Amino acid sequence: MHYNKIVAQDARLEQAVARLNEVRSEIAKVIVGQEDVVEGVLICLIAAGHVLLEGVPGLGKTTLLRTMARALQLKYSRIQFTPDLMPADIVGSMIIETDDRGSKSLRFQPGPIFANLVLADEINRATPKTQSALLEAMQERTVTSGNTTHELEAPFLVMATQNPIEMEGTYPLPEAQLDRFLMKVLVRYPSREELNRIVERTIQNQHEQVRPVLNREEILEVRAVAREVLVAPHVQEFAIQLVMATQPEHSEAHELAKKYIRYGSSPRGAQALVECGRVRALMRGRYHLSVEDLDAVAGAVLRHRIILNFDAHADGQTPDTILDAIVRGVTEHASAA
Repeated sequence: MHYNKIVAQDARLEQAVARLNEVRSEIAKVIVGQEDVVEGVLICLIAAGHVLLEGVPGLGKTTLLRTMARALQLKYSRIQFTPDLMPADIVGSMIIETDDRGSKSLRFQPGPIFANLVLADEINRATPKTQSALLEAMQERTVTSGNTTHELEAPFLVMATQNPIEMEGTYPLPEAQLDRFLMKVLVRYPSREELNRIVERTIQNQHEQVRPVLNREEILEVRAVAREVLVAPHVQEFAIQLVMATQPEHSEAHELAKKYIRYGSSPRGAQALVECGRVRALMRGRYHLSVEDLDAVAGAVLRHRIILNFDAHADGQTPDTILDAIVRGVTEHASAA
């Protein structure tokens, strides 16, 4: 009986890995390079979280989510954030309808948030009031209008983008709200080879057709498989150790944290490390979480959860340089133990 259960588990694992690889190869037809970004967005989708992408315009952030929606047969919507965008423009509003007999009634008109994949483009351009309407829907996965609460259909992923080069007329997300994002992924500039491939595709006017490879039910099935990935006590301890090492007032804090970090990661950071690590393990065909998985996701999971002090900025430190040192320190300590 136990043997049959293991065989069934292995079959589910293989199927989930094959499905995720198919999605990645379909996305690669359209998106050149950016493997880390594609992996980050997929991890957040399977881990039931949201992702924040930061990068200059023109690096394919919008195209990525649109391509993903085609490959996964999910409903996609895009919200362009502007300073005059109102919360009702996102969640929807009540409208008055008149029937044939002339009697009027109120009906809820759903906004663009009612989709599976929502692109919140340039989120730092909208006012805090509008940002919080989006963040509330992200957190609660419901929208309240009048006395009625409307459920958002799973899977539900918000991919927010922010542009690091435009500071004028922007409202940066407060740190407490950044914490709502499972990952913050940096979209880097393509290499020479990748840029060559992008230009070649433009010259040849290539328009690859993306095949639908997964549907809503299959994504939820992959999500269920990811939740079964085993977490050994020493790996869980490593995740906790990483988060503790970012907290300057803690005795286990890393030296750089004491020197450069004003506020360390919240407990959500430890939860996110394990959730994202499990999906990464699944993508690698493993049914157990490893320290290597946590190492790989630590940057994207923690970079927006630590707040640096003035000394860090003065000394040219960034969240990534400090996190690299912290991860190295905790890894060395764990291997020595």
